This record gives sequence, C-alpha cells and structure tokens, in this order.
Amino acid sequence: MSQGWLPVLTLATSLLVAPLIFALPERAWRARAVVNLSAAVLKILLVALLVLGFYQGRDFVFGFTVVEGASFLLQVDALGLMFAGLSSLLWLATTIYAIGYLEDSPNRKRFFGFFSLCVASTAGIALAGNLFTFLLFYELLTLSTYPLVVHRGHAKALTAGKVYLRYTVTGGLVLLLGVVALHALVGDVAFGQRERLADLGADAYPLLTVLFLILLVGLGVKAALVPLHGWLPRAMVAPAPVSALLHAVAVVKAGAFGIVRLVYDVYGISLVHELGLLTLLAAIASVTILFGSIRALSQQELKPRLAYSTISQVSYIVLGISLFGPFGTIAGLVHLMHQGLMKVTLFYCAGNYAEELGIHRIDELDGAGRRMPLTSLAFTVGALGMIGLPPVAGFISKWYLGIGAVQADMSWAIAVLAASSLLNAAYFLPIVHRLWFRQGPAHGRGRWPEERHLGRFETSTWLLLPTAATALFSILVGLLAGVSFSPLDLATFMATEEYLP
Repeated sequence: MSQGWLPVLTLATSLLVAPLIFALPERAWRARAVVNLSAAVLKILLVALLVLGFYQGRDFVFGFTVVEGASFLLQVDALGLMFAGLSSLLWLATTIYAIGYLEDSPNRKRFFGFFSLCVASTAGIALAGNLFTFLLFYELLTLSTYPLVVHRGHAKALTAGKVYLRYTVTGGLVLLLGVVALHALVGDVAFGQRERLADLGADAYPLLTVLFLILLVGLGVKAALVPLHGWLPRAMVAPAPVSALLHAVAVVKAGAFGIVRLVYDVYGISLVHELGLLTLLAAIASVTILFGSIRALSQQELKPRLAYSTISQVSYIVLGISLFGPFGTIAGLVHLMHQGLMKVTLFYCAGNYAEELGIHRIDELDGAGRRMPLTSLAFTVGALGMIGLPPVAGFISKWYLGIGAVQADMSWAIAVLAASSLLNAAYFLPIVHRLWFRQGPAHGRGRWPEERHLGRFETSTWLLLPTAATALFSILVGLLAGVSFSPLDLATFMATEEYLP
C-alpha cells in the first residue's frame, strides 16, 4: 500500500518552517530556536517511520504531472533513505550548534530561514523519484546556500559567493542540458528504470556516453571533482555551521549522491561498465583523492585544510561505485554516511576553537587539548576516522574499498588508498600532536589569540553537545556496523539488489 503523504510531510517539515522563521522578529530568538529544534526532531521521527516502513515492504510514492512528459515525483528507496537519514540527523545537530555559534551575531533570522530552505532542498534531493524532481531541488540548493556562504557580508565573503555562484550555476546549466537531452531521448526518467536506456541497444552507446559525461560534469561541480573543485576552499569564509553543512550533507554530498543516482538508478552499473566509463570514473576519483590530500598538506589554516580533505574524502564515494562489484558499491554508499558524520565533527571542532580561543591557524593549536579536552578528543576521533583507523567509521569504508578493489581486479586502486591514508596521516596527526603534546599559553607561552569563556565548561554547551554527539556516532557506526538499520546494513541491502538477480 502506498503512503505518499509521509515523504511529503518529511519534506514539509523543513520547507514550511522557512517562511515561518522569516516571519518571526529578529529578536525572537527563543521562538526561532523552538521552531527550528521542533521541526528537526519531527523530521528525524518521520525519516525513522520511512525506514521502518521500507523494511516492512511498504511503498511511499507521491507524484503529479507538472507539464506533459514531466512529473514531480517523490519516492522512497534505500539510497534516498540513507541520504535523508544523514540530512535529518545532522540538521538537528547543526541547528543546535548554530544557535550557540550565532548567539551574538546579526541577521540570525535570515540565516536560519535559508538554513531551513537548504535542508528542505537536501531532503528533496534525497526523496526525488526522477531526474526532473532531482533537478528542481538541486537548483534550489544552489539558491538557498548562497546567502549562507555570504552571510558575514564582508568583501571576502562576497567574493567567495561570486565564485560559488559561478561554479554552481554553470554546473546546474550543464546538468539541465543533460537532463533535457536525456528526456528528449527516452522521456521522463524515473530512478530505477535502468532498462529504458539499456534497451536502446549498442547503436545508442556513443550518444549515451556523451550524455553521461555531460551529466557527470554537472554533478561533479558540487561533488568538487578535480578540476571542478575551485569553489569549495573559497567557501570556507562562511560561518562554521555553514561549512559543516556544505561539507557533510548539503552541497558536496548532494553532488556525490547525484553521481551515485546517475550510475545506479539512471544508467545502471552494468550499462556504465559496458560503456567503459567506470575506468574513467575511477581515474577521476583517484586524481581527486590524491590532489585533495596533497593540497591539504600545504594549508596552514584549519578550515582550508579540512576543505581540501573533503575534496579528497568525498571522492572515495565515487571511487567505490566505480569498482564493478558489490563490495565497491557497499564502500561508496556507506562512506556517504560515514564521511558526513566524521567531517561535521571536525568542522564543529574548528568552530569551537575559533569561537572560544580565536584560533584559526594550525600553529595556534599548541596545547589546546588541555584547555578544550572534549573538543580535542572529538577532533582526534574525526581525524583517526579520516585516516581509516578502527574503531571509527572511516575504517569500515576503507576496508570495503580495499576488498572492492581486489574484487574488481583493480589493484592499483589499493595503492591510491594506501597513499591517501598516508597523506591523511601526514596532515591530521601533526594537528593531533599539537593538541595533546605541545605546550600552550597555559605554560607560559603567551595567550590564546582571543579567549572568550563562553560557558561553564570548556565552551558553550550549545557548541559542545553536537560536537561530542557526532564524534560518538562516528565511533558507534564503526563498532556496530553489523547491526540492523546501520549504514552498512542499508548499503549491503542496496548492493544485493543491484548485483543479484
């Protein structure tokens, strides 16, 4: 039995909250916080109902015709549930974090209004049932995140916003071109109807290859694939909650999610393999992985280093799906969740250091572990996960990537993973060493750049709780990877559906 109202309600929890927040007075911070937090909790509950219903075999479909040949379609599947679960969980965490981070800032109403639109766009992307609906929310995501990138309003932020728009709008136009061309070829493309392209036969392979590359470029901008990555380091001028959102769930992850949809639900992995495009995908992902890691080494400020780390880490998803076989698929899909949890933790930590101590540069972190032990412990967890050490979630991703590379007879990919892990260690472990083993201002070496004492603990509770929670989740999803409803369980279910008859 179809229950189409549930995905609509899931989308509405953030979409309808935005105009309500815009309508509230700037000074009504308590009411705004209650509205934000209530909607975020409700979205998590609704996504949990979708997951439960999906495992029980229920269908969740809602759609209507927009114009002849194009329909608005919301549909729940395992991949969409993974992305919706990630976005709903991190919306709550980032909302709590942002309330504390922007406590004394101007224009909070504008920030939280567009923040809700950004989350609504992400939920729409997760629940989209066809390319037309996906494209609508994909473009709404660009428009709703721009005000967040330029929120501070200074010259550097406005310049970064222009670069961001230049890249993402161009990528959106390229994606639109590919969607229209594919629509002209086979009509409205619903996700999961892979046979429609496969049935065109070998004569259509050259055209299908060109269309795939056009769609890949359009999606690759937001996924920050090299050489389409230039906007991401610039966008680090945004406040820490925005950086966390951009890297962990919204823009970058939406691009990677779109590439996963393209490979598995539009073309189908078998057709992409027959077209010879998986090797190209693997090559692009490998170059991006190594490029991002090498550039991260040279960054002296914390947030830009994390930005180049994102460029590298998100391409693990692309590398996983380019390894023809179930283990590569599992690795790419599970990293969609794991990277989000670990990276949002690292950006929360960067925001905590900046707000509490005025720290922005890596060489200013000496001894910060003694002053802010919980934040520094969370950063250590996130860093070890990015390197791929157990028991953090990143170990599960890299383990399955290695097995997938062997299964696909692409042993060179193991060398890429090993080099990336060594580079990750090279740019994360020195930070961890500074936090815990260097002497800081408390031992007679001057003062922190700008110490504020925001709360009774090491920093504001609003900033500390989400940081500790996401770090704990990063460990739990690694330790409990084999239990039901875990990210690994969902990824395994999808791989089984994809490769077994």
